[in-house]
Amino acid sequence: MPELPEVETIRRGLSTLLPGRTVERTESTTPKSFPNSDADVRAFLVGAKITSVRRRAKVLMIDLSSSYTLVIHLKMTGQLVFRSKGVRFGAGHPSDSLIGELPDKSTRATLEFTDGSHLFFNDQRKFGWVRLVPTSELPNIDFMRRVGPEPLEADFIWQLLRDRLQRRGNTTIKAALLDQSVIAGVGNIYADESLWGAKLHPARLVKTLTDSDFRRLHDALVDVLRLSIDKGGSTDKNYVNAEGKKGSYLSFASVFRREGQPCPRCGTAIIKTRVAGRGTHLCSHCQRT
Repeated sequence: MPELPEVETIRRGLSTLLPGRTVERTESTTPKSFPNSDADVRAFLVGAKITSVRRRAKVLMIDLSSSYTLVIHLKMTGQLVFRSKGVRFGAGHPSDSLIGELPDKSTRATLEFTDGSHLFFNDQRKFGWVRLVPTSELPNIDFMRRVGPEPLEADFIWQLLRDRLQRRGNTTIKAALLDQSVIAGVGNIYADESLWGAKLHPARLVKTLTDSDFRRLHDALVDVLRLSIDKGGSTDKNYVNAEGKKGSYLSFASVFRREGQPCPRCGTAIIKTRVAGRGTHLCSHCQRT
């Protein structure tokens, strides 16, 4: 599943292509992937102009002039592919659908715009979805009500991180970081990398952390996320960036998938263990329990 930097990279790419285009017609082959009534599609999607592309946690939102929003979750194998004369844009799971003729057998929904361009939603495993929701209702849908604050917003100060994490005082710091109701969009890669940056063992209980620990963790988390976005995301197996290229962050990672290699800080061999039920990479010297 894509993490925050991958989805943010896709958002930035779509933001340069979609705003100002008007939807002329839609087509869907899989109701599970496009769970919207024909009446709503005719009333609020067809004829509407795209006004902006946003992100909340790992979810994309395409705002429409009809005061409705397309909410998109790519899940494991979702793709968004934009095609127009002279422009071929693909983002998401790196199957041949990114570069092949579309629609194909993985295409679940298609938006055709009045200028002849198309946006295809492809998904091999059918776990992703595109939902048409009144924009005013977005804060009230279950996902939005549960998800925590955005770690890259200006108001995400270290005290806010501390206060959110301390709600899970009796759990491990890694489990708390992975909890989307605590902080939005942080997954396994960025939890490992930020904990290494802060010199915190992933299995430490949140209640044992000091203000100094929280300050270091805040700075490390923000730095790691920003670096990953700059590098086009991280997931080199399942996701590509907004130009259809694999993200390059993992080539700059300090611990993730580097087991047996020397720690960039002290030279101790990186180890892999399990914390919070997830494969976890750390330096046993820099990150003491």
